[in-house]
Amino acid sequence: MVSIVYWSGTGNTEAMANAVAEGVRSAGAEVEVIPVAEATESVLNSEVVLFGCPAMGNEELEDSEFEPFFSSLEGRLSGKKIGLFGSYEWAEGEWMRTWQARAEGDGANLIADGLAVYSTPDDEGLEKCRELGKAAAAAC
Repeated sequence: MVSIVYWSGTGNTEAMANAVAEGVRSAGAEVEVIPVAEATESVLNSEVVLFGCPAMGNEELEDSEFEPFFSSLEGRLSGKKIGLFGSYEWAEGEWMRTWQARAEGDGANLIADGLAVYSTPDDEGLEKCRELGKAAAAAC
C-alpha cells in the first residue's frame, strides 16, 4: 500500500498527487490519496508514504497544516520508505533540497530524489509524477 499525503493551495500539487497515484495504480499497487488535513499518523503503516507540498514563502513547507503534520512524524521516519514532491513558482526549488536533506537526516529511505515541478505541471511534469508513482509501487 502506498499513501500519498499532500497539501495544495492552487491545485498544482493536488494534480501532481493524482498523477503520482495513477503511476502507482498502473504498476499494480494499492494507493490512497489523502489531503494533509485528513491524514493521521497511521499513514506510517503503509509500505511507502509520499508527501506532497509546494514551496511557500521563503522556500518553506506550508506552515499551517503541512509543516506541523510532517514535523509530528519526523521522529518515526527512520527506516521508512518515503518520497517527496511539490510545485514551486519562484527561485530554484531550494525548498525541495532542504526538505530532502531533512528527511534523510530523520533516517528515512528516499525511494527517489524529491520531485519539484515548476508552476502548473505540464505533460512532462505529470509524466515525472507517474514515474514517481511507479517507483513507489516497485518499492512496496
